[in-house]
Amino acid sequence: MSSLQLAEVPKRFYGLGLPYVDLSELKGKIIVIEGTDGVGRSTQIAMLRDWLEVQGFATMETGWTRSELIGQTIDEAKEGHSLNRWTFNLLYATDFADRLENQIIPALRAGYIVLADRYIYTAFARAHLRSVDPQWVRELFGFALVPDIVFYLKIDVRMLIQRVLEAGGMDYWESGQDLHPQLDMYESFRRYQAQLLKVYDQLAIEYQFHVLNARHSVQRTQRVLQDAITRYLFEKPGAPRSRRRPKSTA
Repeated sequence: MSSLQLAEVPKRFYGLGLPYVDLSELKGKIIVIEGTDGVGRSTQIAMLRDWLEVQGFATMETGWTRSELIGQTIDEAKEGHSLNRWTFNLLYATDFADRLENQIIPALRAGYIVLADRYIYTAFARAHLRSVDPQWVRELFGFALVPDIVFYLKIDVRMLIQRVLEAGGMDYWESGQDLHPQLDMYESFRRYQAQLLKVYDQLAIEYQFHVLNARHSVQRTQRVLQDAITRYLFEKPGAPRSRRRPKSTA
Protein backbone atom coordinates (compact mmCIF):
# COMPACT_ATOMS: atom_id res chain seq x y z
CA MET A 1 0.00 0.00 0.00
CA SER A 2 1.37 3.42 -0.90
CA SER A 3 1.42 6.16 1.69
CA LEU A 4 0.03 9.65 1.26
CA GLN A 5 2.48 12.55 1.10
CA LEU A 6 2.55 14.44 4.41
CA ALA A 7 4.09 17.76 5.34
CA GLU A 8 7.71 17.13 6.20
CA VAL A 9 8.94 17.75 9.74
CA PRO A 10 12.69 17.25 10.30
CA LYS A 11 13.45 14.16 12.36
CA ARG A 12 15.79 14.33 15.35
CA PHE A 13 17.07 12.13 18.14
CA TYR A 14 16.66 12.75 21.86
CA GLY A 15 20.39 12.33 22.41
CA LEU A 16 23.40 11.28 20.38
CA GLY A 17 21.21 9.05 18.26
CA LEU A 18 22.42 6.60 15.64
CA PRO A 19 25.30 8.10 13.60
CA TYR A 20 24.72 5.83 10.58
CA VAL A 21 21.09 6.92 10.10
CA ASP A 22 20.39 9.71 7.60
CA LEU A 23 17.43 11.50 9.19
CA SER A 24 16.51 13.17 5.90
CA GLU A 25 15.56 9.72 4.55
CA LEU A 26 12.91 9.16 7.23
CA LYS A 27 9.75 10.37 5.49
CA GLY A 28 7.19 8.63 7.68
CA LYS A 29 5.65 9.63 11.00
CA ILE A 30 5.73 8.21 14.53
CA ILE A 31 2.46 8.39 16.47
CA VAL A 32 2.76 7.18 20.06
CA ILE A 33 -0.02 6.08 22.40
CA GLU A 34 1.18 6.20 26.00
CA GLY A 35 -0.49 5.25 29.22
CA THR A 36 -0.39 2.72 32.01
CA ASP A 37 -1.49 -0.91 31.83
CA GLY A 38 -5.17 -1.60 31.24
CA VAL A 39 -5.93 1.87 29.91
CA GLY A 40 -6.78 0.62 26.41
CA ARG A 41 -3.73 1.52 24.34
CA SER A 42 -3.64 -1.65 22.24
CA THR A 43 -7.34 -1.47 21.43
CA GLN A 44 -7.06 2.14 20.31
CA ILE A 45 -3.99 1.44 18.17
CA ALA A 46 -5.69 -1.49 16.42
CA MET A 47 -8.66 0.74 15.58
CA LEU A 48 -6.39 3.58 14.45
CA ARG A 49 -4.45 1.26 12.16
CA ASP A 50 -7.65 0.09 10.44
CA TRP A 51 -8.86 3.68 10.07
CA LEU A 52 -5.57 5.04 8.73
CA GLU A 53 -5.27 2.26 6.18
CA VAL A 54 -8.78 2.98 4.93
CA GLN A 55 -7.65 6.60 4.44
CA GLY A 56 -4.75 5.35 2.29
CA PHE A 57 -1.86 5.50 4.76
CA ALA A 58 0.62 2.65 5.02
CA THR A 59 1.03 1.77 8.70
CA MET A 60 3.24 -0.33 10.95
CA GLU A 61 2.55 -1.19 14.58
CA THR A 62 5.20 -1.72 17.23
CA GLY A 63 5.06 -2.13 20.97
CA TRP A 64 6.91 -2.71 24.20
CA THR A 65 8.80 -6.05 24.44
CA ARG A 66 7.95 -7.09 20.86
CA SER A 67 11.57 -7.36 19.77
CA GLU A 68 12.40 -10.66 18.07
CA LEU A 69 15.87 -10.41 19.58
CA ILE A 70 15.04 -9.88 23.26
CA GLY A 71 11.26 -9.96 23.75
CA GLN A 72 11.08 -13.59 24.88
CA THR A 73 14.08 -13.09 27.16
CA ILE A 74 12.29 -10.24 28.92
CA ASP A 75 9.17 -12.34 29.41
CA GLU A 76 11.22 -15.17 30.89
CA ALA A 77 13.18 -12.83 33.15
CA LYS A 78 9.98 -11.25 34.45
CA GLU A 79 8.53 -14.66 35.27
CA GLY A 80 11.37 -15.23 37.70
CA HIS A 81 10.61 -11.99 39.61
CA SER A 82 14.35 -11.49 39.95
CA LEU A 83 15.14 -8.46 37.75
CA ASN A 84 17.01 -5.67 39.48
CA ARG A 85 16.37 -2.06 38.51
CA TRP A 86 19.45 -1.81 36.27
CA THR A 87 18.85 -5.05 34.36
CA PHE A 88 15.19 -4.04 34.04
CA ASN A 89 16.13 -0.89 32.13
CA LEU A 90 18.94 -2.41 30.11
CA LEU A 91 16.68 -5.18 28.81
CA TYR A 92 13.99 -2.69 27.81
CA ALA A 93 16.56 -0.47 26.13
CA THR A 94 17.78 -3.47 24.14
CA ASP A 95 14.21 -4.28 23.14
CA PHE A 96 13.61 -0.72 21.98
CA ALA A 97 16.95 -0.49 20.14
CA ASP A 98 16.22 -3.68 18.19
CA ARG A 99 12.75 -2.51 17.21
CA LEU A 100 14.02 0.94 16.29
CA GLU A 101 16.68 -0.42 13.95
CA ASN A 102 14.74 -3.31 12.42
CA GLN A 103 11.14 -2.10 12.49
CA ILE A 104 10.70 1.61 13.05
CA ILE A 105 13.49 3.12 10.92
CA PRO A 106 12.82 0.89 7.86
CA ALA A 107 9.12 1.77 8.07
CA LEU A 108 9.90 5.49 8.31
CA ARG A 109 12.19 5.25 5.29
CA ALA A 110 9.29 3.73 3.35
CA GLY A 111 6.99 6.59 4.35
CA TYR A 112 4.86 4.59 6.76
CA ILE A 113 3.01 5.89 9.80
CA VAL A 114 4.43 3.99 12.78
CA LEU A 115 1.91 3.42 15.57
CA ALA A 116 3.83 2.83 18.79
CA ASP A 117 2.11 1.14 21.73
CA ARG A 118 4.22 2.88 24.40
CA TYR A 119 7.56 4.53 23.85
CA ILE A 120 10.62 5.40 25.95
CA TYR A 121 8.45 7.37 28.40
CA THR A 122 7.24 4.09 29.89
CA ALA A 123 10.84 3.30 30.82
CA PHE A 124 11.27 6.77 32.29
CA ALA A 125 8.18 6.39 34.48
CA ARG A 126 9.04 2.94 35.75
CA ALA A 127 12.66 3.87 36.39
CA HIS A 128 11.59 6.94 38.37
CA LEU A 129 9.58 4.83 40.80
CA ARG A 130 12.52 2.48 41.24
CA SER A 131 14.87 5.35 42.15
CA VAL A 132 17.01 5.02 39.03
CA ASP A 133 18.97 8.15 38.13
CA PRO A 134 16.70 9.93 35.59
CA GLN A 135 19.65 11.40 33.74
CA TRP A 136 21.15 7.93 33.31
CA VAL A 137 17.89 6.57 31.90
CA ARG A 138 17.48 9.47 29.46
CA GLU A 139 21.04 9.04 28.24
CA LEU A 140 20.49 5.28 27.93
CA PHE A 141 17.59 5.94 25.54
CA GLY A 142 19.35 8.82 23.78
CA PHE A 143 19.32 6.85 20.52
CA ALA A 144 15.51 7.21 20.34
CA LEU A 145 13.84 9.29 17.65
CA VAL A 146 11.57 12.09 18.84
CA PRO A 147 7.99 11.08 17.88
CA ASP A 148 5.87 13.34 15.72
CA ILE A 149 2.98 13.25 18.18
CA VAL A 150 2.31 11.55 21.54
CA PHE A 151 -1.14 10.85 22.94
CA TYR A 152 -1.42 10.07 26.64
CA LEU A 153 -4.52 8.12 27.69
CA LYS A 154 -5.11 9.40 31.20
CA ILE A 155 -7.23 7.54 33.73
CA ASP A 156 -7.76 7.49 37.50
CA VAL A 157 -6.76 4.57 39.70
CA ARG A 158 -10.31 3.49 40.56
CA MET A 159 -11.37 3.15 36.93
CA LEU A 160 -8.05 1.52 36.06
CA ILE A 161 -8.48 -1.16 38.73
CA GLN A 162 -11.97 -1.92 37.42
CA ARG A 163 -10.70 -2.35 33.86
CA VAL A 164 -7.72 -4.49 34.86
CA LEU A 165 -9.90 -6.83 36.92
CA GLU A 166 -12.38 -7.14 34.05
CA ALA A 167 -9.51 -7.91 31.65
CA GLY A 168 -8.15 -10.79 33.68
CA GLY A 169 -6.42 -9.50 36.78
CA MET A 170 -3.10 -8.15 37.99
CA ASP A 171 0.45 -9.41 37.70
CA TYR A 172 3.61 -9.02 39.75
CA TRP A 173 5.40 -6.28 37.82
CA GLU A 174 2.40 -4.15 36.88
CA SER A 175 1.41 -4.27 40.52
CA GLY A 176 4.85 -3.02 41.56
CA GLN A 177 5.30 -5.88 44.03
CA ASP A 178 9.05 -5.65 43.65
CA LEU A 179 8.64 -2.31 45.43
CA HIS A 180 5.96 -3.39 47.91
CA PRO A 181 6.64 -7.06 48.77
CA GLN A 182 4.90 -6.66 52.12
CA LEU A 183 1.55 -5.79 50.49
CA ASP A 184 -1.01 -8.04 48.82
CA MET A 185 -1.23 -7.69 45.04
CA TYR A 186 -4.37 -5.54 45.04
CA GLU A 187 -3.04 -2.94 47.48
CA SER A 188 0.39 -2.97 45.82
CA PHE A 189 -1.25 -2.38 42.42
CA ARG A 190 -3.35 0.48 43.77
CA ARG A 191 -0.36 2.19 45.38
CA TYR A 192 2.06 1.58 42.50
CA GLN A 193 -0.32 2.73 39.78
CA ALA A 194 -1.28 5.85 41.74
CA GLN A 195 2.41 6.78 41.92
CA LEU A 196 2.95 5.85 38.27
CA LEU A 197 0.09 8.06 37.10
CA LYS A 198 1.62 11.04 38.89
CA VAL A 199 4.89 10.47 37.05
CA TYR A 200 3.05 10.21 33.72
CA ASP A 201 1.40 13.54 34.47
CA GLN A 202 4.84 15.10 34.96
CA LEU A 203 6.13 13.52 31.75
CA ALA A 204 3.08 14.82 29.89
CA ILE A 205 4.14 18.35 30.77
CA GLU A 206 7.84 17.80 30.13
CA TYR A 207 7.36 16.17 26.72
CA GLN A 208 4.15 17.96 25.69
CA PHE A 209 1.88 14.96 25.38
CA HIS A 210 -1.63 15.40 24.01
CA VAL A 211 -3.66 14.30 27.04
CA LEU A 212 -6.95 12.43 26.45
CA ASN A 213 -9.55 11.36 29.01
CA ALA A 214 -9.48 7.56 28.88
CA ARG A 215 -12.48 7.21 31.18
CA HIS A 216 -14.73 7.57 28.16
CA SER A 217 -15.94 4.67 26.05
CA VAL A 218 -13.61 3.01 23.54
CA GLN A 219 -15.60 4.50 20.67
CA ARG A 220 -15.57 8.02 22.05
CA THR A 221 -11.84 7.91 22.76
CA GLN A 222 -11.23 6.64 19.23
CA ARG A 223 -13.25 9.50 17.72
CA VAL A 224 -11.15 12.00 19.66
CA LEU A 225 -7.94 10.33 18.49
CA GLN A 226 -9.08 10.25 14.86
CA ASP A 227 -10.09 13.90 14.97
CA ALA A 228 -6.78 14.95 16.52
CA ILE A 229 -4.75 12.94 14.00
CA THR A 230 -6.82 14.35 11.15
CA ARG A 231 -6.06 17.88 12.29
CA TYR A 232 -2.38 17.02 12.66
CA LEU A 233 -2.02 15.39 9.26
CA PHE A 234 -4.24 17.64 7.19
CA GLU A 235 -4.51 21.03 8.84
CA LYS A 236 -1.07 21.86 10.21
CA PRO A 237 0.95 24.49 8.34
CA GLY A 238 2.36 23.11 5.10
CA ALA A 239 0.03 20.12 4.95
CA PRO A 240 -1.44 19.30 1.53
CA ARG A 241 -4.61 21.35 0.95
CA SER A 242 -5.96 19.20 -1.85
CA ARG A 243 -6.78 16.30 0.47
CA ARG A 244 -10.25 16.19 2.01
CA ARG A 245 -10.41 15.59 5.72
CA PRO A 246 -11.27 11.92 6.34
CA LYS A 247 -14.40 11.04 8.26
CA SER A 248 -14.29 9.30 11.61
CA THR A 249 -15.22 5.62 11.48
CA ALA A 250 -15.45 4.99 15.21
